[in-house]
Amino acid sequence: MIEIRLAPADLVRIRFARSPIQELVGSLHVLKDPKRQAMHRPWLAAARPRLAGLSLELLPGLVGKRSYAADFLTPPPERLDTEFSEELERVRATTPEAVRDSLDQMQADGPLPDAIRALYDSPEGQLGRLADELRAYWQAAVEPAWPRLRAIVDADLGHRAQELTNGGVARLLAGLDPQIGHTADRLQIRTPNWALRKRLHGTGLLLVPCVFAWPQVVVLVCGPQQPMLTYSPRGIATVWAHSPGANAEPLGLLVGRSRAALLTHLDLPLSTTQLAAAHGLTPATVSQHLSVLQRCGLVASHRAGRAVLYQRTTLATRLLDAQQ
Repeated sequence: MIEIRLAPADLVRIRFARSPIQELVGSLHVLKDPKRQAMHRPWLAAARPRLAGLSLELLPGLVGKRSYAADFLTPPPERLDTEFSEELERVRATTPEAVRDSLDQMQADGPLPDAIRALYDSPEGQLGRLADELRAYWQAAVEPAWPRLRAIVDADLGHRAQELTNGGVARLLAGLDPQIGHTADRLQIRTPNWALRKRLHGTGLLLVPCVFAWPQVVVLVCGPQQPMLTYSPRGIATVWAHSPGANAEPLGLLVGRSRAALLTHLDLPLSTTQLAAAHGLTPATVSQHLSVLQRCGLVASHRAGRAVLYQRTTLATRLLDAQQ
Protein backbone atom coordinates (compact mmCIF):
# COMPACT_ATOMS: atom_id res chain seq x y z
CA MET A 1 0.00 0.00 0.00
CA ILE A 2 1.16 3.52 -0.78
CA GLU A 3 -0.54 6.12 1.40
CA ILE A 4 -0.42 9.82 0.55
CA ARG A 5 -1.57 12.24 3.24
CA LEU A 6 -3.04 15.44 1.81
CA ALA A 7 -3.08 18.79 3.56
CA PRO A 8 -5.96 21.18 2.75
CA ALA A 9 -3.57 23.19 0.58
CA ASP A 10 -2.84 20.04 -1.46
CA LEU A 11 -6.53 19.48 -2.21
CA VAL A 12 -6.91 22.94 -3.74
CA ARG A 13 -3.76 22.41 -5.84
CA ILE A 14 -4.79 19.16 -7.53
CA ARG A 15 -4.35 19.54 -11.28
CA PHE A 16 -4.22 17.41 -14.44
CA ALA A 17 -1.80 17.26 -17.36
CA ARG A 18 -0.97 15.03 -20.29
CA SER A 19 2.59 13.78 -20.70
CA PRO A 20 3.98 12.36 -23.96
CA ILE A 21 7.14 11.17 -22.21
CA GLN A 22 5.05 9.22 -19.70
CA GLU A 23 3.56 7.35 -22.66
CA LEU A 24 7.06 6.71 -23.98
CA VAL A 25 8.28 5.22 -20.69
CA GLY A 26 5.07 3.24 -20.30
CA SER A 27 5.53 1.77 -23.77
CA LEU A 28 8.98 0.52 -22.75
CA HIS A 29 7.33 -1.38 -19.91
CA VAL A 30 4.92 -2.89 -22.45
CA LEU A 31 7.85 -4.13 -24.54
CA LYS A 32 9.35 -5.81 -21.47
CA ASP A 33 6.23 -7.19 -19.80
CA PRO A 34 4.30 -9.93 -21.67
CA LYS A 35 1.33 -9.43 -19.33
CA ARG A 36 0.71 -6.00 -20.87
CA GLN A 37 1.25 -6.94 -24.49
CA ALA A 38 -2.13 -8.44 -25.30
CA MET A 39 -3.81 -5.06 -24.72
CA HIS A 40 -1.40 -3.32 -27.08
CA ARG A 41 -0.86 -6.01 -29.75
CA PRO A 42 -1.75 -3.71 -32.70
CA TRP A 43 0.73 -1.11 -31.46
CA LEU A 44 3.43 -3.76 -30.98
CA ALA A 45 2.89 -5.09 -34.50
CA ALA A 46 3.42 -1.61 -35.96
CA ALA A 47 6.23 -0.49 -33.64
CA ARG A 48 8.54 -3.50 -33.60
CA PRO A 49 9.61 -3.32 -37.28
CA ARG A 50 10.41 0.40 -36.83
CA LEU A 51 12.46 -0.38 -33.71
CA ALA A 52 14.44 -3.19 -35.32
CA GLY A 53 17.17 -0.93 -36.68
CA LEU A 54 17.32 1.40 -33.71
CA SER A 55 20.43 1.45 -31.50
CA LEU A 56 19.32 1.93 -27.89
CA GLU A 57 22.03 1.41 -25.28
CA LEU A 58 20.97 3.61 -22.37
CA LEU A 59 17.19 3.75 -22.52
CA PRO A 60 16.28 0.05 -21.98
CA GLY A 61 18.49 -0.10 -18.88
CA LEU A 62 16.62 2.79 -17.26
CA VAL A 63 13.39 0.79 -17.16
CA GLY A 64 13.87 -1.78 -14.44
CA LYS A 65 11.93 -4.43 -12.59
CA ARG A 66 8.84 -3.97 -10.45
CA SER A 67 7.42 -1.46 -12.94
CA TYR A 68 10.09 1.04 -11.93
CA ALA A 69 11.77 3.50 -14.26
CA ALA A 70 14.34 6.14 -13.38
CA ASP A 71 12.36 9.07 -11.99
CA PHE A 72 14.26 11.73 -13.91
CA LEU A 73 12.88 10.31 -17.19
CA THR A 74 9.39 11.58 -16.32
CA PRO A 75 9.56 15.15 -15.02
CA PRO A 76 6.10 16.33 -13.88
CA PRO A 77 4.52 18.37 -16.71
CA GLU A 78 4.38 22.07 -15.90
CA ARG A 79 1.09 22.62 -17.73
CA LEU A 80 -1.74 20.69 -19.32
CA ASP A 81 -0.55 20.77 -22.94
CA THR A 82 3.15 20.03 -22.47
CA GLU A 83 4.90 18.92 -25.68
CA PHE A 84 7.37 16.06 -25.98
CA SER A 85 10.16 18.44 -27.06
CA GLU A 86 9.76 20.40 -23.82
CA GLU A 87 9.89 17.28 -21.68
CA LEU A 88 12.95 16.07 -23.59
CA GLU A 89 14.82 19.29 -22.82
CA ARG A 90 13.97 18.94 -19.13
CA VAL A 91 15.45 15.43 -19.14
CA ARG A 92 18.54 16.77 -20.90
CA ALA A 93 18.88 19.45 -18.19
CA THR A 94 18.58 17.03 -15.24
CA THR A 95 21.14 17.74 -12.53
CA PRO A 96 23.82 15.10 -11.87
CA GLU A 97 22.49 14.73 -8.31
CA ALA A 98 18.98 13.90 -9.57
CA VAL A 99 20.33 11.36 -12.07
CA ARG A 100 22.36 9.57 -9.41
CA ASP A 101 19.47 9.61 -6.91
CA SER A 102 17.25 7.84 -9.44
CA LEU A 103 19.91 5.30 -10.32
CA ASP A 104 20.61 4.61 -6.64
CA GLN A 105 16.99 3.48 -6.31
CA MET A 106 17.42 1.16 -9.28
CA GLN A 107 20.44 -0.53 -7.69
CA ALA A 108 18.11 -2.12 -5.14
CA ASP A 109 17.20 -4.58 -7.93
CA GLY A 110 20.83 -5.42 -8.70
CA PRO A 111 24.00 -3.94 -10.20
CA LEU A 112 23.65 -1.33 -12.91
CA PRO A 113 24.44 -2.37 -16.51
CA ASP A 114 27.73 -1.02 -17.83
CA ALA A 115 26.03 1.62 -20.01
CA ILE A 116 24.00 2.90 -17.06
CA ARG A 117 27.10 2.88 -14.86
CA ALA A 118 28.68 5.27 -17.36
CA LEU A 119 25.63 7.52 -17.01
CA TYR A 120 25.97 7.36 -13.23
CA ASP A 121 29.66 8.25 -13.33
CA SER A 122 29.27 11.08 -15.86
CA PRO A 123 25.69 12.40 -16.20
CA GLU A 124 26.90 15.56 -17.92
CA GLY A 125 28.61 13.52 -20.63
CA GLN A 126 25.79 11.00 -21.17
CA LEU A 127 22.51 12.96 -20.91
CA GLY A 128 22.83 14.30 -24.45
CA ARG A 129 23.23 10.75 -25.73
CA LEU A 130 20.21 9.66 -23.71
CA ALA A 131 18.14 12.54 -25.11
CA ASP A 132 19.06 11.43 -28.64
CA GLU A 133 17.87 7.89 -27.84
CA LEU A 134 14.62 9.21 -26.37
CA ARG A 135 13.95 11.27 -29.49
CA ALA A 136 14.73 8.37 -31.84
CA TYR A 137 12.50 5.99 -29.87
CA TRP A 138 9.68 8.55 -29.74
CA GLN A 139 9.77 9.09 -33.50
CA ALA A 140 9.83 5.37 -34.25
CA ALA A 141 7.46 3.90 -31.69
CA VAL A 142 5.23 6.46 -30.01
CA GLU A 143 4.80 9.53 -32.21
CA PRO A 144 2.89 7.60 -34.94
CA ALA A 145 0.38 6.51 -32.28
CA TRP A 146 0.30 9.82 -30.40
CA PRO A 147 -2.93 11.18 -32.00
CA ARG A 148 -4.81 8.10 -30.79
CA LEU A 149 -3.17 8.14 -27.36
CA ARG A 150 -3.90 11.85 -27.01
CA ALA A 151 -7.53 11.36 -28.04
CA ILE A 152 -8.06 8.83 -25.24
CA VAL A 153 -6.27 11.08 -22.75
CA ASP A 154 -8.22 14.18 -23.79
CA ALA A 155 -11.53 12.33 -23.52
CA ASP A 156 -10.54 11.25 -20.01
CA LEU A 157 -9.60 14.79 -19.04
CA GLY A 158 -12.98 16.02 -20.25
CA HIS A 159 -14.71 13.37 -18.14
CA ARG A 160 -12.67 14.32 -15.05
CA ALA A 161 -13.64 17.95 -15.50
CA GLN A 162 -17.31 16.94 -15.52
CA GLU A 163 -16.81 14.79 -12.40
CA LEU A 164 -15.23 17.73 -10.59
CA THR A 165 -18.04 20.04 -11.67
CA ASN A 166 -20.80 17.63 -10.69
CA GLY A 167 -19.41 16.14 -7.49
CA GLY A 168 -16.33 18.04 -6.34
CA VAL A 169 -12.91 16.64 -5.43
CA ALA A 170 -14.39 13.64 -3.58
CA ARG A 171 -16.17 12.39 -6.71
CA LEU A 172 -13.13 13.15 -8.85
CA LEU A 173 -10.82 11.04 -6.67
CA ALA A 174 -13.35 8.24 -6.19
CA GLY A 175 -13.50 7.50 -9.92
CA LEU A 176 -9.83 7.67 -10.86
CA ASP A 177 -8.88 4.00 -10.66
CA PRO A 178 -10.09 0.87 -8.83
CA GLN A 179 -6.67 0.62 -7.15
CA ILE A 180 -7.05 4.07 -5.58
CA GLY A 181 -9.05 4.60 -2.43
CA HIS A 182 -9.48 7.87 -0.60
CA THR A 183 -10.67 9.41 2.63
CA ALA A 184 -11.03 13.06 3.56
CA ASP A 185 -7.29 13.62 3.85
CA ARG A 186 -5.47 10.75 2.15
CA LEU A 187 -5.12 8.58 -0.92
CA GLN A 188 -4.39 4.87 -0.65
CA ILE A 189 -2.96 3.09 -3.68
CA ARG A 190 -3.02 -0.71 -3.58
CA THR A 191 0.18 -2.11 -5.05
CA PRO A 192 1.98 -5.44 -4.64
CA ASN A 193 5.44 -3.95 -5.05
CA TRP A 194 5.72 -0.94 -2.78
CA ALA A 195 4.96 0.09 0.81
CA LEU A 196 5.21 3.80 1.54
CA ARG A 197 3.62 6.55 3.59
CA LYS A 198 4.11 10.11 2.43
CA ARG A 199 2.72 13.37 3.80
CA LEU A 200 2.40 16.28 1.40
CA HIS A 201 2.76 19.84 2.66
CA GLY A 202 0.88 22.06 0.26
CA THR A 203 2.71 21.20 -2.95
CA GLY A 204 -0.47 19.82 -4.52
CA LEU A 205 -0.84 16.65 -6.57
CA LEU A 206 -0.47 16.25 -10.33
CA LEU A 207 -2.71 13.63 -11.98
CA VAL A 208 -1.60 12.29 -15.37
CA PRO A 209 -3.67 9.87 -17.50
CA CYS A 210 -1.43 7.52 -19.48
CA VAL A 211 -2.59 4.76 -21.85
CA PHE A 212 0.60 2.70 -21.57
CA ALA A 213 0.53 2.82 -17.76
CA TRP A 214 -2.20 0.15 -17.69
CA PRO A 215 -2.69 -1.79 -15.45
CA GLN A 216 -0.43 0.07 -13.02
CA VAL A 217 -0.87 3.24 -11.01
CA VAL A 218 2.51 4.99 -11.04
CA VAL A 219 3.34 7.13 -8.02
CA LEU A 220 6.18 9.66 -7.89
CA VAL A 221 6.20 11.45 -4.52
CA CYS A 222 9.71 11.15 -3.10
CA GLY A 223 11.66 13.70 -5.12
CA PRO A 224 11.86 17.49 -4.91
CA GLN A 225 9.38 17.97 -7.76
CA GLN A 226 5.62 18.20 -7.51
CA PRO A 227 4.14 14.81 -6.48
CA MET A 228 2.63 13.00 -9.45
CA LEU A 229 0.22 10.10 -9.83
CA THR A 230 -0.16 8.43 -13.24
CA TYR A 231 -3.27 6.35 -13.88
CA SER A 232 -4.97 4.53 -16.77
CA PRO A 233 -7.56 6.68 -18.60
CA ARG A 234 -11.08 5.54 -19.31
CA GLY A 235 -11.67 3.79 -22.63
CA ILE A 236 -8.20 2.35 -23.19
CA ALA A 237 -9.74 -0.91 -24.41
CA THR A 238 -10.80 0.99 -27.54
CA VAL A 239 -7.50 2.72 -28.23
CA TRP A 240 -6.45 0.35 -31.03
CA ALA A 241 -9.94 -0.63 -32.23
CA HIS A 242 -11.09 0.27 -35.76
CA SER A 243 -7.79 1.84 -36.72
CA PRO A 244 -7.84 4.44 -39.51
CA GLY A 245 -7.53 2.80 -42.88
CA ALA A 246 -10.32 0.30 -42.35
CA ASN A 247 -12.22 -0.38 -45.54
CA ALA A 248 -14.83 2.37 -45.87
CA GLU A 249 -15.27 2.12 -49.64
CA PRO A 250 -18.87 0.80 -49.70
CA LEU A 251 -20.02 3.44 -47.22
CA GLY A 252 -18.14 6.03 -49.25
CA LEU A 253 -20.47 5.36 -52.18
CA LEU A 254 -23.33 6.47 -49.95
CA VAL A 255 -21.94 9.38 -47.92
CA GLY A 256 -18.81 10.32 -49.87
CA ARG A 257 -15.26 9.02 -49.51
CA SER A 258 -14.00 11.82 -47.27
CA ARG A 259 -16.91 11.52 -44.86
CA ALA A 260 -16.58 7.74 -44.74
CA ALA A 261 -12.85 8.07 -44.03
CA LEU A 262 -13.58 10.51 -41.20
CA LEU A 263 -16.05 8.05 -39.69
CA THR A 264 -13.45 5.26 -39.63
CA HIS A 265 -11.16 7.60 -37.69
CA LEU A 266 -13.78 8.75 -35.20
CA ASP A 267 -13.87 5.68 -32.98
CA LEU A 268 -12.00 8.00 -30.59
CA PRO A 269 -12.93 11.60 -29.73
CA LEU A 270 -10.91 13.92 -31.99
CA SER A 271 -10.89 17.62 -32.79
CA THR A 272 -11.33 19.23 -36.20
CA THR A 273 -7.64 20.15 -36.23
CA GLN A 274 -6.54 16.58 -35.48
CA LEU A 275 -8.78 15.17 -38.19
CA ALA A 276 -7.59 17.74 -40.72
CA ALA A 277 -3.94 16.86 -40.06
CA ALA A 278 -4.60 13.12 -40.28
CA HIS A 279 -6.55 13.29 -43.56
CA GLY A 280 -4.76 16.09 -45.39
CA LEU A 281 -7.84 18.34 -45.40
CA THR A 282 -8.37 21.91 -44.28
CA PRO A 283 -10.09 22.42 -40.91
CA ALA A 284 -12.92 24.25 -42.73
CA THR A 285 -13.54 21.26 -45.02
CA VAL A 286 -13.52 18.84 -42.08
CA SER A 287 -15.93 21.10 -40.21
CA GLN A 288 -18.36 21.04 -43.15
CA HIS A 289 -18.23 17.24 -43.36
CA LEU A 290 -18.74 16.89 -39.60
CA SER A 291 -21.72 19.21 -39.71
CA VAL A 292 -23.43 17.00 -42.31
CA LEU A 293 -22.57 13.80 -40.45
CA GLN A 294 -23.84 15.28 -37.19
CA ARG A 295 -27.17 16.28 -38.75
CA CYS A 296 -27.52 12.70 -40.02
CA GLY A 297 -26.96 11.24 -36.56
CA LEU A 298 -23.60 9.66 -37.47
CA VAL A 299 -21.38 11.92 -35.34
CA ALA A 300 -21.80 13.42 -31.86
CA SER A 301 -19.75 16.19 -30.26
CA HIS A 302 -18.88 17.39 -26.79
CA ARG A 303 -16.69 20.13 -25.37
CA ALA A 304 -13.46 19.28 -23.51
CA GLY A 305 -11.98 22.50 -22.17
CA ARG A 306 -11.50 24.84 -25.12
CA ALA A 307 -11.72 22.05 -27.71
CA VAL A 308 -14.77 20.45 -29.30
CA LEU A 309 -14.28 16.71 -29.77
CA TYR A 310 -16.20 14.59 -32.28
CA GLN A 311 -16.91 10.87 -32.16
CA ARG A 312 -19.00 8.60 -34.32
CA THR A 313 -22.30 7.35 -32.94
CA THR A 314 -23.47 3.77 -32.45
CA LEU A 315 -25.40 4.06 -35.71
CA ALA A 316 -22.24 4.94 -37.64
CA THR A 317 -20.33 2.07 -36.03
CA ARG A 318 -23.07 -0.35 -37.06
CA LEU A 319 -22.89 0.91 -40.63
CA LEU A 320 -19.13 0.39 -40.74
CA ASP A 321 -19.37 -3.06 -39.15
CA ALA A 322 -22.15 -4.16 -41.50
CA GLN A 323 -20.12 -3.42 -44.62
CA GLN A 324 -17.03 -5.38 -43.56
